Amino acid sequence: MKAPRQPLHAITSISALHQTLQVPKPTHPLVSVVDLRQMQARTEQTIAYSFYTIAFKQLDGGQLRYGQQYYDFDEGVMIFTAPHQTVRLEADVPVLVQGCLVVVHPDFLQGYPLARKITEYGFFGYAAKEALHLSAAEQQQVLGMMQRLAQEVAAPLTAFSQDIIVAHLDLLLTYCNQFYHRQFLTRKATSHDVVSRFEQLLQACILSEQLAERGLPSVQALAEQLHLSPNYLSDLLRTHTGLSARQHIQHKLLDHAKHLLATTSLSVSEVAYRLGFEHSQSFNRFFKQQATISPLDYRLAVN
Repeated sequence: MKAPRQPLHAITSISALHQTLQVPKPTHPLVSVVDLRQMQARTEQTIAYSFYTIAFKQLDGGQLRYGQQYYDFDEGVMIFTAPHQTVRLEADVPVLVQGCLVVVHPDFLQGYPLARKITEYGFFGYAAKEALHLSAAEQQQVLGMMQRLAQEVAAPLTAFSQDIIVAHLDLLLTYCNQFYHRQFLTRKATSHDVVSRFEQLLQACILSEQLAERGLPSVQALAEQLHLSPNYLSDLLRTHTGLSARQHIQHKLLDHAKHLLATTSLSVSEVAYRLGFEHSQSFNRFFKQQATISPLDYRLAVN
């Protein structure tokens, strides 16, 4: 018999988060840095935050559970969540967690370029198993930046406080983006295997002649087959090939469309249907955007 599902606990303020984690009250209502050694909460619950979280966690030779899996934290790890994502807090943490948790409400970033920039960082949509694993040197950099950020948040407010805090957040996230890029490159064998399997899945999907029934392949569906999040898959592909997952799909569809137009007598509408487009107008628009020529003009040019 399955255990009852834990109810979703929505946390809409940073003060409420501090209460949930049983840590001292925040000094600022929209941004906070929590020392995880102070965390007392050990109840299992599923939480949806209304803010961004940037977590650096380390265990002394132990493991930490996320969902149904355990991960080694000998070198430290970082996990990021965007507003309204769900997070599962586990009750069976085996040893004391060390590290920092940065929480930032979106309202704090309004009026700054970081408000838009932060939405473009794909790692805020990664799964926990796709966490950022830090080297010893990277760990010291991140801890230093988080500690400096904590000092600025705790300092008396001035006319420049928000500018300074946002600048520190921007620097921290820029470094995290660089570290993720390093992780993609240093794990070449794993990354190349993902790229290869993605290409095979995409090729099989397009050549299966079932697109008419199933529709166009989506990044979400392909990522699920690879047991990855869509954001992680796209960022990994972009690092190694220069193209996102969506761009790979578009290029592969275009190549197959060109093949059908050049080698068969299928009408443009029939080609569109075979490729999973519901309307020939959508196919014409897609083809022209990708090839800068209409499907009919392409057929005439190659025949």
